[in-house]
Amino acid sequence: MNVVFAGTPEFARQALAAIVQAGFSVPLVMTQPDRPAGRGMKLTPSPVKQLAVAQNIRVIQPTSLRLDGKYPDEAVSARQTLQALQPDVMVVAAYGLILPQWVLDLPRYGCLNIHASLLPRWRGAAPIQRAIEAGDTQTGIAIMQMDAGLDTGNVIASATLPIGDQNAAQLHDELAVMGAEQIVAVLQTLDQDKVLHSRPQPQEGVTYAAKLDKREAALDLSEDAVALARRIRAFNPVPGATLMLPGLNDPVKVWDACALKTDAAGMSASAVPGQVLAATPEGIDIATVNGTLRLLQLQKAGGKRQPVSVFVTGWKPPEE
Repeated sequence: MNVVFAGTPEFARQALAAIVQAGFSVPLVMTQPDRPAGRGMKLTPSPVKQLAVAQNIRVIQPTSLRLDGKYPDEAVSARQTLQALQPDVMVVAAYGLILPQWVLDLPRYGCLNIHASLLPRWRGAAPIQRAIEAGDTQTGIAIMQMDAGLDTGNVIASATLPIGDQNAAQLHDELAVMGAEQIVAVLQTLDQDKVLHSRPQPQEGVTYAAKLDKREAALDLSEDAVALARRIRAFNPVPGATLMLPGLNDPVKVWDACALKTDAAGMSASAVPGQVLAATPEGIDIATVNGTLRLLQLQKAGGKRQPVSVFVTGWKPPEE
């Protein structure tokens, strides 16, 4: 069974590695064009491309797949390549391009997407981050038969993962492993049965995971401490949560924090949101509209990440 793979970041690289290791024929990989990265902004291939090159798999990197778009020549070339291969199935994982109908229709068994949520909850671009931010107690992986809608296709398989105190990076890594395992299992079943069994998504419980916006990074201490702690975990590592501390000219990035019960922080009734209640090696405690936020890992502008025990040696809240 020939499997064309379309994906770009590390999440997708793990799936491709598992598919290759399972012994499936992968004659072609599609990934995003090389992007500038690092201090020197050198053109850098995606994690998926790096693996494909190491495995001697052919790679194409069209800017668009729309035949009527801004790059019709690249789309036509991609179509000709795929038509010549006549793939049995295309596996898609965080590819980054919208697949037009001609792509969805081309493989014998269609296009299968590895989605990092329990559909229909958190359709869209940032399911991992939005699940943490919303306080969900579980998430998971859905293998979906792609259609023209936004993550609306039938679900072929799913697996559940509890959400504890993981940040987005940690949850991403766990889901990447789970996604790789699930897609291999689906492909093995398809290779044996020659048919895909799927179920429509429920009409109830649909939510959308909006793309992350840098403007969301600034923490608003007029919000609840529990919600702020979740957002800090959700935005680690991207876009990162930021906060102004008194005595500093630039916002600091907050990489880790927790919400304290009011009595545990000794917060007085007169405390106002943003007031620094304590600054010790155990944490910087800041009042919010409801509860206290304890900062545990921070980074000054232009500096490195520091545990709060180190950070407080170089910063003290101004005396009132």
